[in-house]
Amino acid sequence: MAYINAAIRSSRKNEVYFFMKNKYVRLHYTPGSSNDTILTNLCLISTNFPALEATFFAEPGIDCAFDTEASEAYVFSTKYCAYIDYAPGSSNDKILSGPTTIAKMFPVLKNTVFENGIDSAFRSTRGKEVYLFKGNKYTRIDYDSKQLIGSIRNIADGFTILKGTIFESGIDACFACHENSEAYLFKGDKYVWIKFTPGSSNDTLLGGVRPILDAWTCLRGILPVS
Repeated sequence: MAYINAAIRSSRKNEVYFFMKNKYVRLHYTPGSSNDTILTNLCLISTNFPALEATFFAEPGIDCAFDTEASEAYVFSTKYCAYIDYAPGSSNDKILSGPTTIAKMFPVLKNTVFENGIDSAFRSTRGKEVYLFKGNKYTRIDYDSKQLIGSIRNIADGFTILKGTIFESGIDACFACHENSEAYLFKGDKYVWIKFTPGSSNDTLLGGVRPILDAWTCLRGILPVS
């Protein structure tokens, strides 16, 4: 069971939104320590994101998301996608484009494993590049030009540090840190912290695969969401 279904790196430094089914929390994270703090307690997506009420993104919830410019992000639920302003710290969110299907929003993903759903995504440190994950596959796209960057590959081939871990077969949720080329990956009740190298496979593990609740202690009593 996925403890975390999706994450959005906020436009506010070291803040992240975690989405679990039809609920979410917002927290301040501290890379390399367990001094994270909850900023918004667990609540329904529809409560603090009124623009998403009565959409797929409120019920059943957000499967995947990634941030773009300012307080804007793409959100995904099954085969559907929308571009939103998530208005951090307020309930003034807006849908900027969509909802529509992934294939219509990103035509380059039509007839690929990503057409009917994306498991997770995180922003690269290069331009408008983002990593998309589905099952044991991943690819990179430019979300502005909506073009593929490279091919669709196995996670274990592009992220060799994940070979032999639970993450080579899929990633439930992920987000890139606000500084450096680092990212957190989540699957089931586990997570890993990596340093990634766009365009190469010289990534490094920053610690091993660990239980989420061992390091993200502020989420104890919240995860798993029933």
